[in-house]
Amino acid sequence: MAHDDKLSNEENIRYDKEAEVLRAVQDKKWHVKLKTYFKLSGPGWLQSALTLGGGSLTSGLYLGVLTGVSMLWLQPIAMLLGIIMLAALGYATLATDERPLYAINKHINPVLGWGWALGSILACIVWVMPQFALANGVVQQNLLPGLFGAGSPLGSFGSTLVISLSVLVITLGVTYNYGTGSRGVRIFEMLLKGFVAIIVISFIGVVIRLMFVAGSIDWGAVFAGFIPNPSMFFRPAEGFEPMLAMLTETSAQYWSDLIVSQQQQVMAAALSSAVGINATFLFAYSMLRRKWGTEYKGMMKFDLATGMLIPFMLATSCIVIAGTSQFHTIPQPGFLGEEHVEWEPDQRQINQFNGLLEGRVLHEAGEGVELSENEIAARVAELGDDDRRMAATLVTRDAFDLAKSLEPLLGGIFSGIIFGIGVLGMALSTITLHMVICGFVVCEIMRVSYSSWYFKAGIMIPVVGVLGPFFWEQALFWLAIPTSVITLMLLPIAYVTFFLMLNNKAIMGKHMPTGKKRIIWNVLLIPITILIGTASIYMLYQFAGLWGFAALGTFLLAVGIAEIKKRKNHDKAES
Repeated sequence: MAHDDKLSNEENIRYDKEAEVLRAVQDKKWHVKLKTYFKLSGPGWLQSALTLGGGSLTSGLYLGVLTGVSMLWLQPIAMLLGIIMLAALGYATLATDERPLYAINKHINPVLGWGWALGSILACIVWVMPQFALANGVVQQNLLPGLFGAGSPLGSFGSTLVISLSVLVITLGVTYNYGTGSRGVRIFEMLLKGFVAIIVISFIGVVIRLMFVAGSIDWGAVFAGFIPNPSMFFRPAEGFEPMLAMLTETSAQYWSDLIVSQQQQVMAAALSSAVGINATFLFAYSMLRRKWGTEYKGMMKFDLATGMLIPFMLATSCIVIAGTSQFHTIPQPGFLGEEHVEWEPDQRQINQFNGLLEGRVLHEAGEGVELSENEIAARVAELGDDDRRMAATLVTRDAFDLAKSLEPLLGGIFSGIIFGIGVLGMALSTITLHMVICGFVVCEIMRVSYSSWYFKAGIMIPVVGVLGPFFWEQALFWLAIPTSVITLMLLPIAYVTFFLMLNNKAIMGKHMPTGKKRIIWNVLLIPITILIGTASIYMLYQFAGLWGFAALGTFLLAVGIAEIKKRKNHDKAES
């Protein structure tokens, strides 16, 4: 195989011994094979460490607020579809002597290859920012609120600076191991497995503690929530039905349509981003970094199942269950004239609450009717308690709201420390993997070894994330939205690329699936690609409207021009 990446003799010997161990257990009993598989696993766990970040935490909580436990099936299904695509990419990666980026550029389309690589870097640069913000928030509000924060000796700015730099030093130190040889890779993977274990155990611990609080969890509803229910694309979650029944017909129509629209966005976002474009780059090249070859196909599937699917499913399900117990159909305190409120809503929630009520007023006024700001404010003031309760119920809650709501039930240890450790583990693991991905991309573009200084330069690209706690709100508009458009656009295109790789004789050679195996792969991949493509187009329209479609059209035009040029060059070479 040509996947040695200029490894040292020591690394080659180590990885060759791993391959021998794997071949030796192929005919052994399942428990012997299982022990070996778990010992050699790694790339799948890296996927968990990348995926279980602030995005998973926020989306899980929002899912709990919006739908309760009735859509627990959504995230595991979305992840399972992504894993099937990763398995296809992994199979193509392990079977060919060419590295994936080069193979795509040479045999399929260079625009697709460069779009895959550069889109991965863009996604990392933007989505590392909220991880630094999340780490700051959890340290200041949950773990060390007396030592850091606005009321501490360091003050707000000083606390944020110290925490951000500390997180940067830790993550760079962990990531640096990845470029130091096979032992460094193993140390890195063990550390990331530890991060994932901490995340999963922390959230399981919160749910176990909730089990001892009467009425906190309806386990019948939880188990029913894992049964797929696509009808929720068209109707509100059942928990809102009593609240909607108390409203006037016009009001009920507005809130019902709003809830359905938000549910549709959650479903589309989960499908289109469960496995992001940067995650696909990480998976392909983390296997090559371990010198995996065709004999690792079974190992790869085991790694994806045990290292990625199971931890993701456990952690996100626990987040949804905890969020449901505290927030589903429960108004955010501070909006309904309560005499005593344990914690006040923040400015973001206040703006969201007012926006929901203004939307309710404009809906009743009808399309084409223009109202002044004073008229809108006057009509909002006239709305009854039922409309205000709906708005307060739909206000977005975050991890810190959950920690505060859990404190009276679970005590400070579970709501602050254990929950906080899980959230901090999410931030650290995700930042670290973003760094590794950028190092991979730079090395592949430059065609150099991961032990070179290019890898160390590449892992510095996401360092811009330290600005997240200071500028994330501004960056959300200038960076997050356009990058979301680009990555959502590229994700289904990347999936089409992996599908083409698996069916390309020049890339796969003798390992290309044939007969029933090829039929099965294509029967799985074609519907998934169509489904992800549809979800991504929906999200593209939500994010950017016609501008998003213009960007998509431009990209596809570039793909077409590159294909025409490639064919002309091929015809010239033949003649």
